[in-house]
Amino acid sequence: MTDVAKLAGVSQSSVSLVLNNMTGARISEATRQRVWEAVRAIGYQFEPRGHQPLPASGPVPKTLIGYLVDEISTSPHPVQSVDGAREAAWEHDCVVAVHTTRSNPELEAASLAALLANPALVGIVYSTIFTRKVELPPLLDGIPTVLLNCTTADRSRSSVIPGDVAGGHAATERLIRAGHSRIGFINGEPWMDAARDRYKGYRQALATADLPVDPQMVREGEWSPSSGYRHTRSLMSEPRPPTAIFCGNDLMAVGCLEALKELGLRVPDDIAVIGFDDQEIAQHTRPPLTTVLLPNYEMGRWAVEQLISEVIQGRAPRPMQVKMDCPLVERDTVPPVAGGSGTVDGDDALMEEEMRG
Repeated sequence: MTDVAKLAGVSQSSVSLVLNNMTGARISEATRQRVWEAVRAIGYQFEPRGHQPLPASGPVPKTLIGYLVDEISTSPHPVQSVDGAREAAWEHDCVVAVHTTRSNPELEAASLAALLANPALVGIVYSTIFTRKVELPPLLDGIPTVLLNCTTADRSRSSVIPGDVAGGHAATERLIRAGHSRIGFINGEPWMDAARDRYKGYRQALATADLPVDPQMVREGEWSPSSGYRHTRSLMSEPRPPTAIFCGNDLMAVGCLEALKELGLRVPDDIAVIGFDDQEIAQHTRPPLTTVLLPNYEMGRWAVEQLISEVIQGRAPRPMQVKMDCPLVERDTVPPVAGGSGTVDGDDALMEEEMRG
């Protein structure tokens, strides 16, 4: 679906709506035709998946999956994960009940108590809006639980998080392959795991190419367009400004592009820009933003599929710790690599599985 969306120039959500023939979706006939043309062009074999019923355990069929998340209304990322979880659950004749706890221990306990009182409960997906370590509430002791976008110190539960280090490396390495050696980095808030890991990937890519990490090329932002704008102006005022800028998310990249436009610089002719997340807005900047996909939807799917697998097995022999690949999404803010298209294989959606020893 990612490849179809890129070729058709639409979002993954639009591809899903078209392929599943969703009624009530306000999608033009021209857009529908572009999606189906892209499907045929890449040979995508689309077959709507039928239900795979979960075996009943005991006299009452188990059909409910509880989904706890600390926040859902302040960012599109947790919504995408919920969508992936719901679709995977429905394929197994399960439905998802989402509870937003706002990091309130009392609300979390009340939500869990309500879910655990339901005899149809299969298990719990425990999710956070920011990638971080968590302490699970005691109510989850003995309850099948999979962690989404978070981990525990003892790694006693299966979990899935984005491969932010590899994503940061891929973004920086793409700029290096385009011929850049002086690469600015506008990061998010440094206390966050995502910011630390993307910066680690940036440093690793520079080291791999025998390029020094220049502290003058690094700025700490706060994920907003105004932050990207402000720090781009700062970077470009350096005595030796960067020839490329890696922004830690797409919103900062939007501000970055605006600042460069005001400075009279053309992207990507004068300077290259790359983002991270692949939010909807990345397709609508001018020029469209080259970025790295944050696999929220795929993580939601994986969490539910892993939970159901563990329920069927009775228990996981060894909890799986998965870092899901963050693939590069080529658009127009980074020039093609000399002698090639500069594209990255769409088949490189790899997952790094770290098995608990």
